[in-house]
Amino acid sequence: MNASLSHNPESKNNDEIDLIALIHSLWLQRWLIAAVILLIGIAAGAYAMLATPYYQAQSVLRPASLKSFDQLNLTGVYKVDRDQVLKRIGISLESYSTRYAFFQERPELFQALEQPNVDIEQAFARLNEKAFTLIKPDAKKADSLSNYVGLSFVYPAGVDGPAVVNGLISYAVDQERTRIAAEVNTLVSNRLQKLQSQIAAARIGYEADKQSKIAKLLETDSVKRADLIDELSSLRQQLTLRRKNRIAQLTEAIMIAEQLGIKKPATPSSMRDSGQQNSSNLIRTEVTNQQIPLYFMGTEALSAERRALRARTSDDFTDAHVGDIEKQLRMLRSNREVEALRKRDNDDLFLAKLANWEEESSYLKSLKPELLLQDLVDVDQPAVSPLSPIKPKKLLIVVLGLVLGLMLGVFLALVRSMMTRMQPVPFTLLNPLSVEQAAPAAMLKG
Repeated sequence: MNASLSHNPESKNNDEIDLIALIHSLWLQRWLIAAVILLIGIAAGAYAMLATPYYQAQSVLRPASLKSFDQLNLTGVYKVDRDQVLKRIGISLESYSTRYAFFQERPELFQALEQPNVDIEQAFARLNEKAFTLIKPDAKKADSLSNYVGLSFVYPAGVDGPAVVNGLISYAVDQERTRIAAEVNTLVSNRLQKLQSQIAAARIGYEADKQSKIAKLLETDSVKRADLIDELSSLRQQLTLRRKNRIAQLTEAIMIAEQLGIKKPATPSSMRDSGQQNSSNLIRTEVTNQQIPLYFMGTEALSAERRALRARTSDDFTDAHVGDIEKQLRMLRSNREVEALRKRDNDDLFLAKLANWEEESSYLKSLKPELLLQDLVDVDQPAVSPLSPIKPKKLLIVVLGLVLGLMLGVFLALVRSMMTRMQPVPFTLLNPLSVEQAAPAAMLKG
């Protein structure tokens, strides 16, 4: 225990001697370290100056205002959601097919990418994997005040990066505008076909209703005409029978009047007083509520009436209802409503919903969705030419080169120092104590 305690101060002293010797050894090799630092720094600086500079251009899009889609939404055919449109444009910008289609349309923007023995499509595919980045809000962060989408493009010198970004965004927006316009045109075409089908069905239905109405009117007139004819025939038969009965009554009354000797019209009282002397100043008045028998009319009047009845060719005038029936039959010869229905030159004027359908159809035909979709998105930040490249970062490369040179120089100095220590010890140093004392001296001498 005492031996170990007595050994610690000596070990600590040896560590301090080794550290001092190490620092002294590095100091003695300072020119080597400085040479390595200078060499690596020069190499790093040369790389920073000769490396191809890369620039970055980006553009940010935000949803368009509501008024940009108000007129199209008011049509009721297509509903445009500005956030959804922005999302669709973002998907288009992220799509390789959209970027490649733009590359095929504007190949002059990518001529600087041409390399020997490398196909231009392969060069574009390589560039597309590393150069394009879609900018969008972080789904985990809810502190964004509005929705947005953007495109970042890292490009080497010789490529017009802002033109590529702005052109690609314009191409994607135009493609989306074309897609939406195609969707609107499809919906408009389907709506027009439906309207035309409704109009054709309405016309067929109206024509069927009109013919049905005409048939009902004619049938009603025919039934009414037949009823009136039957009624008129029955009435005439009734009048004829009444005339015959009257003739029979007159014949019977004439026979009675002849038997009673009544030639002139008379009354029962006159018949009673016929045997008495007439008084010139006597006026007779007969009041009775009983019907006087027909034979009191006398044979002359009765015979005259019978002759007239026998000579009659028509009894229609004896009943006013016959005239009413004939009047109704005469009116039923032609139905003015049927004539008006048949004389209609334009049946469309009588279709209730046709005017609304025609108005909607005319509006849809005049609809130009391409003109209503001018501003799909707002360009919040157009791409512009950057002032400086984003890589290589020259200062950082030089600093890292100097640090690396320092580390490499120190490493080489340490390796050289260790190799110096490993040289053979002279045979005169046989005492172990002398060997321990000679080691620091050798380090100092080295």
